[in-house]
Amino acid sequence: MLRCALDEQGEPYELIVLADGEEAIRFIEEQRLSPQTYEPCVILVDLHLPKLDGLEVLRAIRRAPVLERIHVILLSSVASPQQQEEIQAMDGDFRIKPSELNDIYAFAADVIAICRGFLSKALA
Repeated sequence: MLRCALDEQGEPYELIVLADGEEAIRFIEEQRLSPQTYEPCVILVDLHLPKLDGLEVLRAIRRAPVLERIHVILLSSVASPQQQEEIQAMDGDFRIKPSELNDIYAFAADVIAICRGFLSKALA
């Protein structure tokens, strides 16, 4: 659904989908050891991933200097106040996972806007 909503934004993008927290940690480690020619502008992480949860992934992102400027959004239908505080303390952005079609399109528009801001800062 998110891919369709991003397509509707009419902006070019690359979406890399990883299956679980372990794959996410491997991706982060690859980025840390051999940075690509591009930087992701947004990393979306489900808070309740299999194997390693979204908080572990966020911690790993924040330990990787090459990714420290990346906007990280953690998504979940439910998060405890403690989880939300921890996300905020690590400069993460918690969002309720959109479930309605209009909310998914609005979320995709937010992601594109974040990327535009990221790119304008990178070019400045």
